[in-house]
Amino acid sequence: MDTRTTDKTYPVTRTEEEWRRLLTPEQYQVMRRHGTEAPGSCSLLHEKRAGAFVCAGCGQKLFVGKTKFESGTGWPSFNDPVPGAVETTTDRSWGMVRTEVHCSRCGSHLGHVFPDGPPPTGQRYCINGVALTFEPE
Repeated sequence: MDTRTTDKTYPVTRTEEEWRRLLTPEQYQVMRRHGTEAPGSCSLLHEKRAGAFVCAGCGQKLFVGKTKFESGTGWPSFNDPVPGAVETTTDRSWGMVRTEVHCSRCGSHLGHVFPDGPPPTGQRYCINGVALTFEPE
């Protein structure tokens, strides 16, 4: 298992077997092995209704619909998470330095954040859609 976020104990913890039973194979690869879904492959990419995007691993509310924007990257993008819902770590994989975003409650990998988003935050939280579920308002 990738250890980028496993050195911390999270409020929601599961064994690897429990994670495998809970998540689809694609979700497990992205959320627990720090993978990336194919761009444009997520049904949530074009979700525009009012509501919340929650962690597929633990149900914590991560982003609200009004912070979602079309970035043209092929992944759901947000300019601001729910306060306290995500944490970041430095990701040095693939020969580059990026800022990884993970759920603060279960530690699941969500995606990365970049400083090229729209106002008011200037941030682009580029999130794997399979790591999210949508709860309409």
